[in-house]
Amino acid sequence: MPSRQIDRAAACGRLLLVDDDPDLLRLLSIRLKASGYNVDAVDSAESALAHMAVRTPDLVISDVRLPGRDGLALFDEIRTTHPGLPVILLTAHGSIPDAVDATARGVFDYLTKPFDSRVLLDKVGKALEVSAPVPVRAGGDDAGWRAGIVSRSARMAEVLEEARLVAATDASVLIRGASGVGKELLARAIHRASRRADKPFVAINCGAIPEQLLESELFGHVKGAFTGATSAHDGLFQSAEGGTLFLDEIGDMPLPLQVKLLRVLQERAVRPVGATRARPVDVRIISATHRDLDAALPEGRFREDLYYRLNVVRLSLPALEARREDIPLLARHFIRGLADKYGKTIHGFAPEALELLVTAQWPGNVRQLYNVVEQVCALTTTPLVPATLVQRALRAPSEEILTYAEAKQRFERDYLVHLLKLTGGNVTDASRLADRNRTEFYRLLQRHRLSPALFRHEEEPAVAGAGQA
Repeated sequence: MPSRQIDRAAACGRLLLVDDDPDLLRLLSIRLKASGYNVDAVDSAESALAHMAVRTPDLVISDVRLPGRDGLALFDEIRTTHPGLPVILLTAHGSIPDAVDATARGVFDYLTKPFDSRVLLDKVGKALEVSAPVPVRAGGDDAGWRAGIVSRSARMAEVLEEARLVAATDASVLIRGASGVGKELLARAIHRASRRADKPFVAINCGAIPEQLLESELFGHVKGAFTGATSAHDGLFQSAEGGTLFLDEIGDMPLPLQVKLLRVLQERAVRPVGATRARPVDVRIISATHRDLDAALPEGRFREDLYYRLNVVRLSLPALEARREDIPLLARHFIRGLADKYGKTIHGFAPEALELLVTAQWPGNVRQLYNVVEQVCALTTTPLVPATLVQRALRAPSEEILTYAEAKQRFERDYLVHLLKLTGGNVTDASRLADRNRTEFYRLLQRHRLSPALFRHEEEPAVAGAGQA
């Protein structure tokens, strides 16, 4: 292949050549065998189907013009019996329109005779990448501790090796990286590789919850701690007992809560809101941020003592643009899962579509790539995603695609929070604005674990007691 070595997995691929020209068949066999492939050669579509009934190849390369059943008819038969098998067509100039039409129907690619050996090898390698399983790095344990992290990047390999080493300890870990690079995915991998793997992994986004509510979520509260606290609530520290607590976007945590979090880390005990006694906790802390905390320290936006508690080991995840070699793997990995979600038969991306993905700008990183792949998966009508769909998805703003139920639940919670902020936690006023009776409105608040007292503007004794962690 031009500018790269043949992948070991690809070099072991088994190819089936179909052509009625014995000289071309012999020449192709020699070229491909010299490049490390296992090659079987037949001279008709009927012979190809008989051969495939005994042993399925990884790739079929067939001439369009064949005696009897032609290459297009052979492709249709292969698509019926082996829908995931890539096919490359060989065509003379006169049959180029047929080959172009075939790519729209799902043929992986076509080659025009005469063709350059390097072009042939490059297309063969790309076709085998589509049909090959996602590679697993050395070590054999990737399916377990680093499940979901798809990469062949050298930079990612270094990060994962450091992550596996630190997982064996109880040291606090700070994961740095831009939004969408997969910080929570890495945190989960560290948890799975640790001695705490059989205990809970609990995650919270510190920048997405109001300060008063975040305090109750982290530390819990006792019954009667404030108006609306009709029962005791275990905080996330207690929910993660024995396991790992992941504090995402720790750089957005309000300063008053930073003080209380520091106290918990120092004393290894948490005092729920309204409680008079602290409870011991055994929790490993992994935090993450896209912010530059080193710059936030002198500006007073982040406590230095908490920073050093959290930043015992720092791991930095590279942006997707710094690991472009992973884009084809990630796109193929995503499309497989999404094809099941949408009930479609999708074998992968057309070569031009994959090239667009590899060369695109990815300010939203892996999350944006996933959203683009989901969009094209939802819209494609062919087994291979065409370049036109990828172009359209890349031009449009990449938005998270939610199910109707997920979108409804998110809107409902945001709507309730907005009403409580607007009315200062006054349920009577909030329910009147929502055109709901108080009983129904309280049920909605309970479903979303929202306490009206946490949104009140005035300081109340019950809320003042919430200052203890």
